[in-house]
Amino acid sequence: MPPGALGMRQDGREDRATVTTRRRTMRVRGWVTRGRRARLGTTLAAALAVALPLAVVPAPGLAAAAPAGTSVCQVRDDRLTEISGMVATDDGYVVVNDGADDEARRRIFFLDDRCAVRRAVSYPSRPRDTEDLAIGRDGTVWVADIGDNDRTRETIGLWRLAPGADQPVLYRMTYPDRPHDAEALLLDGKGLPLVITKGGSGAVYLYAPTTALKPGTATPMALVGEVALPSTTTSNPYSFVGRSVITGAASAPDGRRVALRSYADAFEYDVPNGDVVAALTTGTPKIVALPDEPQGESITYSRDGLSLLTVSESAGQPPGTHPRVLRYPASSAPEPTPQPAEATTAAPPASTPGSPTTQAAGIGVGRIWPLAAGGGTLLALLAVGGVLWRRHTLRR
Repeated sequence: MPPGALGMRQDGREDRATVTTRRRTMRVRGWVTRGRRARLGTTLAAALAVALPLAVVPAPGLAAAAPAGTSVCQVRDDRLTEISGMVATDDGYVVVNDGADDEARRRIFFLDDRCAVRRAVSYPSRPRDTEDLAIGRDGTVWVADIGDNDRTRETIGLWRLAPGADQPVLYRMTYPDRPHDAEALLLDGKGLPLVITKGGSGAVYLYAPTTALKPGTATPMALVGEVALPSTTTSNPYSFVGRSVITGAASAPDGRRVALRSYADAFEYDVPNGDVVAALTTGTPKIVALPDEPQGESITYSRDGLSLLTVSESAGQPPGTHPRVLRYPASSAPEPTPQPAEATTAAPPASTPGSPTTQAAGIGVGRIWPLAAGGGTLLALLAVGGVLWRRHTLRR
């Protein structure tokens, strides 16, 4: 446009009115762009608000009321802030810490019925990561040195403390496939140990020694089954993840029930014939909610078998917080119910833990449809977002 045309001065520069108009136009365009982005964000937020709850809703009929447990006693000993395993005895409890760095915490602690420490037994060598306890019918205490957060251990250990003994004896075991992180131990009807992996990826695996345990040698284990956990809605500090990992286990004194626990719930299984593996892999559990425990990793039956007792770690809690033993009512009458043929009592011949086949099998009916809904919802949101963003881009 030649000098002297509309909006231009003789020297070729824009006059003030033109500059002002151009700035206003740019400002309006900015508002429009921001408005489109805001509408896009609002639309996606609304879609998320509607869709995300659908992705985490559990299978129908599995939601449970979640009353808090009844306080039994407080553990006030400062050495016991990371309690990871507990069993009840006739006159109190036995507890262990979770892999404590402090040497004074690496003990097997015997408590009275008021949770006061009355005896502490040292290990002859340093344990790696003690995670659970089991007690035999003769009073023998088994300490499960099986934790492996990084999944790098070549062997795991069980410490056996005979009644009245001054030191436990170490037995080592090896997995048949690869290292696993495990935090739960049970004894079967014959008193043989059963290691339960932590899970979290859809399946919980059961391993048992293939031969008698011997000190000074590593006993190979075999995969003997999988457990498909039901879904729940119990509130806990770790949300849905806390409901899908196993952090402890317990056997009823009469051997007719066992319980697995997560950070949120206890799953009780009837054991009518002493076969713990069959109970865990084919039974349908009763669900006992254990809501909002700070970091619940321990569970045991009371000596009369009428209650489930739990205790949580207190590390990381506000100063002055002490672990508290809580009581929940256990199921009273065994009512075995067959489960769909998702779980098996024998090791799958054509797949190993961690493979797509076994992980899909371990998810179970109660968890497949929530995961499918969540995946479908995510894909739908991505598609909606792509369309809206494309429209926004074309209009700029």
